Amino acid sequence: MVKKYVFGTPFPTGAVTAPIPPEAGAPEIGAVSAGEGFEFRYQMAPEEVVFGLGEANRGINKRGYLYVSSCADDPNHTEEKVSLYGAHNFIVVFGGARAFALFVDYPGVTAFDICYTKYDELKITCGRADLELYVLTGGAAYELVREFRGIIGRSYIPPKFAFGYGQSRWGYKCASDIRRVVEGHRENRVPLDMVYLDIDYMQDYKDFTVNEERFPDFPAFVREMREQHIHLVPIIDAGVKVEKGYPVYDEGVEKGYFCTREDGSVFEGAVWPGWSHFPDMLDREARAWFGDQYKFLLDQGIDAFWNDMNEPAVFYSREQEAEARAAMLGYLDGDVELFGVGTLLASQANSQKVRESFYHNVGGERVRHDRVHNLYGYGMTRAAGEAFERLAPDRRILLFSRSSYIGMHRYGGIWTGDNKSWWSHLLLNLKMMPSLNMCGFLYCGADLGGFGADTSRDLLLRWLALGVFTPLMRNHSALGTREQEVYQFERVEDFAAVIRVRYRLLPYIYSEFMKAALGDDLYFKPLCFVWPEDRRAVEVEDQLVIGNEVMIAPVYTQNASGRYVYLPEEMMFVKFRADGSIFTEVLPAGHHYVDVALTEVPLFIRKGRAIPVAEPCMNVEELDPSTIRMLGWEGAPYERYDDDGVSRI
Repeated sequence: MVKKYVFGTPFPTGAVTAPIPPEAGAPEIGAVSAGEGFEFRYQMAPEEVVFGLGEANRGINKRGYLYVSSCADDPNHTEEKVSLYGAHNFIVVFGGARAFALFVDYPGVTAFDICYTKYDELKITCGRADLELYVLTGGAAYELVREFRGIIGRSYIPPKFAFGYGQSRWGYKCASDIRRVVEGHRENRVPLDMVYLDIDYMQDYKDFTVNEERFPDFPAFVREMREQHIHLVPIIDAGVKVEKGYPVYDEGVEKGYFCTREDGSVFEGAVWPGWSHFPDMLDREARAWFGDQYKFLLDQGIDAFWNDMNEPAVFYSREQEAEARAAMLGYLDGDVELFGVGTLLASQANSQKVRESFYHNVGGERVRHDRVHNLYGYGMTRAAGEAFERLAPDRRILLFSRSSYIGMHRYGGIWTGDNKSWWSHLLLNLKMMPSLNMCGFLYCGADLGGFGADTSRDLLLRWLALGVFTPLMRNHSALGTREQEVYQFERVEDFAAVIRVRYRLLPYIYSEFMKAALGDDLYFKPLCFVWPEDRRAVEVEDQLVIGNEVMIAPVYTQNASGRYVYLPEEMMFVKFRADGSIFTEVLPAGHHYVDVALTEVPLFIRKGRAIPVAEPCMNVEELDPSTIRMLGWEGAPYERYDDDGVSRI
């Protein structure tokens, strides 16, 4: 059962698509106060746990910490961080007398104090009492999650090639760099379907441009790559460079499509292109205009995009630059210390002061950005998704984003942003996946090997073994870090063997993804959603269930030769080995230590189940369905979903 409670004058986010009439009075669960701000309190029993919040720090069970929905461009995902790139205000509380779920549809800053300030209290606060609160009751936790998925609309479905392996790096500058990457994979028999283009492909970091010196005939280059079964995936940033003569800038200014200051002048902030304007992604006309700009690259053969810097990331505004200059002059005159100037400069990026300094036009009403901040990335990806329905109505386009809000899941996937080459972030990647699925984001993944810092051979191998199962499987690294294309390491054949497993499992991965998308289900499930009566399953956060057949338990510890696993029931332990063979062993329910070599990809098949497995191939298009055979319990049934991988559904 879903009940909606309306407080004040909510901003229409479009997150919920089902028509749900509002209820009178207050929710029967918890205590609500709504005055200048909004507050929800609930007294938690010791045994209750809290799942959800999508892209959030720490574990699957969020109990015991503070989480703040405030989309933030912060690449340092250490444990004390309370905000990441996404804002996903959905939680499910269970384990006590009854389960319930909450969705706080509020696009401003929302804090979830989950037994942090008080050890036994859940407290949700919003700065303004203008929101819609959805309360779901009447079922187990998994049932409530599925009911929530049903009211927010179907998850985005990418083309089938998007389930192949992708290689990315901030620093690929020209066509020869991309050719070198493709050749490095092909020469070493490493499967590859996508190569990503970061900001250096553009002319002066301007959206919807291509540097003609670096890519002298871009359409021909796109065709050249497609002949090798490679899809190019260019980045699109939120900021539009301030430059007269640049058509996107000129038209945006002329038609009033950019965010403005309080006095009506166009807001300016510094990002990669330098001084930039920011398209008003909450203005329907501006959103349609921005979406139509993708046609420039679609017409050149591009069929995949990733949206970035769309929290939006702002290094500093014009006003903040002036303050910093004044502070520097004060330092030179001896009025302030250099430390104060440095602190001022360091605090400018993505600050609350920036968020309060520009406005949106929503149906003729001016809305200050901080009140709707979490919708910007959603609006940018919605702009592209809606444009693709007009510009490419018969085919799917790959699209994913860094910043997001619930509702954006209908238009694109996400990646989890600028992680680090840390073992802890490998584990964080694993724990985020089911939480994101609960909020509708099925096509998701992390930068395998880590984006920032220098990866190591064993970390990349272990991370790829997890990436085999994530719908988005992309190796991505930052400028200035160790090159982490797999052919940069000794014994590249070890990496090739791990990546080939992705293609062997593709019939199963694609099938389970599509079933989840079309059935408002989860691709990744926590163990307790499958075994709700098993109390130990609630506490297992480093193992996940895929579909109804497979449990994964990746190795995420440096120098480990294997790991401990908990099996709630009898299962078949499977290892895909480097030589192409498949090891199987039936293990009884209980605790086990399993050996997993660096070159092996482990999984577990539930008793009485089987999964389809194909022979390896070099790209998705070359997968041969005639090679598919069943792996698991003999005679076990399996209903495999398949389609042409291109047509819209």
